[in-house]
Amino acid sequence: MFVTAYDEYAVQAFEAQAVDYLLKPVQAARLQKTVEKLRKASAKRSVSAIETEAAMEPMLERLRGLLAAEGGGAAPRLSVIAASLPGALGASIRMVPVDEVLYFEAADKYLRVLTAGAEYLIRTPLKELIAQLDPQVFWQIHRGTVVRASLIDTVTRDEAGKLSLSLRGRPERLAVSRLYAHLFRAM
Repeated sequence: MFVTAYDEYAVQAFEAQAVDYLLKPVQAARLQKTVEKLRKASAKRSVSAIETEAAMEPMLERLRGLLAAEGGGAAPRLSVIAASLPGALGASIRMVPVDEVLYFEAADKYLRVLTAGAEYLIRTPLKELIAQLDPQVFWQIHRGTVVRASLIDTVTRDEAGKLSLSLRGRPERLAVSRLYAHLFRAM
C-alpha cells in the first residue's frame, strides 16, 4: 500500500503489486476500505492470522500517524476498532463500533474492550487510544481504565475515602484513582 500526495507514482505502485494507493489528504472512510483490502489480501496469501496482525500493526500505526499529521496534529476520532476475541487472539478480527464500547481496561500488553455483549482485545496502548476518543464521551478514571461517561450509574466513596463506580447494567465496580477523582467532585 502506498500513501502519498502525488498521483504520478500510482502506476509504479501497482506494478510493484501494491494492494492500494491512497492520495493525501486521506479520508477515514477510504482508509477503512484500504485496511479491509489489506486483510483480504493477507488472507489470500495464506499468512497465519497472528503473523498478519503483527505485520499490519506497524502499518496501521504509520497510517494513524499520517492521518494525525494531516489533521493539523489532532488525532482523528475513532468510529470503529479492529479487535480480537480473547480466546481467538489474532485468529479473527472484528470491527467493533466505538458507539458499542462500555469501557476500556489495560490488561498486560493488551487493552480489553468491553461491550454489552462481548469482550475484545486490542494491542493499541491506552495513551494512544485516548488521543483518538472524544473526551466528552469517554473519561479516563484510572491509569488503565477509560469509561463511557453517559453509562456511569453510581460513584461510591469507601471508608478510606477511595472512589469506585459502577456502570449501568454492569456488575463490576471500577476503581477511580485520586488523579481522576476531580471528575466527580461536583456530583
